Amino acid sequence: MILIVAEKRSVAQAIAKYLGRSYRVQRIHGVPVYSFSYGGREAAALGLSGHIMDFDFAARQNVWTWLPPEELFNATPLLVVRREALDYVKALRALAAKADEVYLALDADVEGEAIAYEAALVVRSVNKRAPIRRVLFNAVTPREITAAFQRPTKLDLKKVEKVFTRMQIDLTLGAAFTRFLTLAVREHLERGRFLSYGPCQTPVLGMVVTRELQRRNFKPEKYYILKALVEVEGHRIEMSSDVRYKSREEGERAAASVKHGVVKTALYKPHEVEPPEPLETVELERRASRWLGINAKKTLDIAEELYRAGYISYPRTETTIYPQTLDLREILRDLAETEHGPYAEELLRRSFKPTRGDSDDGAHPPIYPTKGATKAEIMKIFGKAGAQAWAIYDFVVRHFLATLSPPALVEKQKIAAAFGGVEMYAEGQRVISEGYWRIYPWERQRDKPLPRVSPGAPARAIKVEVVERETEPPPQMTESELLALMKKYGIGTDATMQDHIHTNVKRGYMKLAKGRCVPTDLGIALATALFQHAPELIEPTVRAKIEAALNSIVRNSTPPPKLIAEVKAEFRTYYENLKARREEIKKALLNALNTHRQ
Repeated sequence: MILIVAEKRSVAQAIAKYLGRSYRVQRIHGVPVYSFSYGGREAAALGLSGHIMDFDFAARQNVWTWLPPEELFNATPLLVVRREALDYVKALRALAAKADEVYLALDADVEGEAIAYEAALVVRSVNKRAPIRRVLFNAVTPREITAAFQRPTKLDLKKVEKVFTRMQIDLTLGAAFTRFLTLAVREHLERGRFLSYGPCQTPVLGMVVTRELQRRNFKPEKYYILKALVEVEGHRIEMSSDVRYKSREEGERAAASVKHGVVKTALYKPHEVEPPEPLETVELERRASRWLGINAKKTLDIAEELYRAGYISYPRTETTIYPQTLDLREILRDLAETEHGPYAEELLRRSFKPTRGDSDDGAHPPIYPTKGATKAEIMKIFGKAGAQAWAIYDFVVRHFLATLSPPALVEKQKIAAAFGGVEMYAEGQRVISEGYWRIYPWERQRDKPLPRVSPGAPARAIKVEVVERETEPPPQMTESELLALMKKYGIGTDATMQDHIHTNVKRGYMKLAKGRCVPTDLGIALATALFQHAPELIEPTVRAKIEAALNSIVRNSTPPPKLIAEVKAEFRTYYENLKARREEIKKALLNALNTHRQ
């Protein structure tokens, strides 16, 4: 029997459908198994539900009151079966015992590689003989699935080591500091409540709190600018100065000289607005948060469901370059019968050159539609989630079409007029050709044309006023902006960034309101205490160092035990610094907890 292990039930079902003409479903230990014939042999496909194993401490080390938190730095976590995955493991063992060939068809990223290895461990526990092969595909389509099984490969153990090393580091650091913070105020916490620390989660909170404190501490300052209605060659133009005057009197003295002047420059330059680069995960999350009002976690969850249903390619990718093997015209032809059909057919009638970024993760192409679909079809398949599923699918399609489209063309316009020692300016633009904006409305720019005037033409001020303004605090951090900062500092991966934001929300450290990240009093207190007494635990650059070190396992074959020991030693020092200031931290946290309750 051929055993095929997929990451989710829907993918296992799709594999059975595409490799076998028909299939039957049975349940083994409650897990659906899809049986079919493949190459004249019996085959069975089952889907897991993510990781089936995890790292944990030994039972006694999990008794918080028995073991001081600092002792966790000396402990070695154990690889154990997840409680919620027991039925999957039982089903996998039952099938593996009868298998004479095993294909691991888990997702084609480092996390999928680790899950594939976990599945291989289960297989080997009951079957030492069957060859185990890895299959990789970027879309759940007949062509991709069939091709993947015709060119199986081996497990990439370096990627597995990277994931397992990260899991052990995050467990140790998260557990040690979570226990320290919780035990410091445990008598004031509700039963079952704890204060959590996470080596990715907490630096994310730190960036949000830093912005909020900048806003709260901001002191606005008044300043004054000049605005004028100016007549040039029979045209009336609204102009303003770019000088900030410190007082109204200073502004009024300058305004008094704005009477008769001359046009110094009149520029009308064509400017191309380039279409977006091919779509990668973080940009999908950022743009969906900003333009569709769907938070990052929900966006990726929906994108993964669209992938498993065969509508888009694998959504966890860092690549912004279409591979030469990707038939772009075939994708356009597949879109021809959908709402996007007329635009797709228009592209097919002309030659096009796709945009190109500079990132290639070597594993996956950018995100693109793998099957044309109508809104009615998506709404029917996804039910209650249909509206958001369509919004994400529609965005992916439009983004793909935009990358094959011509630039938008605008005329940038600027007029400058000199009135003695005061210069006044007006800026505008005229849209010449909408280009990709026709299919990608979120980036469309407005027409704000200025009249045509000549340099040297006389200018007469009809009305001049001094306008009072105030400097403004930085805006609240948007989720889109936060994701960009996480990417910049290397906090998390394209697969986990949204989870770190969601964890902060779940723990009550911040809220998401209309796409903006708002820290709670508890979140501010925790972050402030760490900034004051152990900044290394919350500064974004520290996590970036760990991520770079983890990448060295794959790129430079750095031994995981060496890396784990180095990280533990560094964070043990931070722990001792925190421990020495326990009473100060306790006081700050208690104040926040009391406010939080009120």
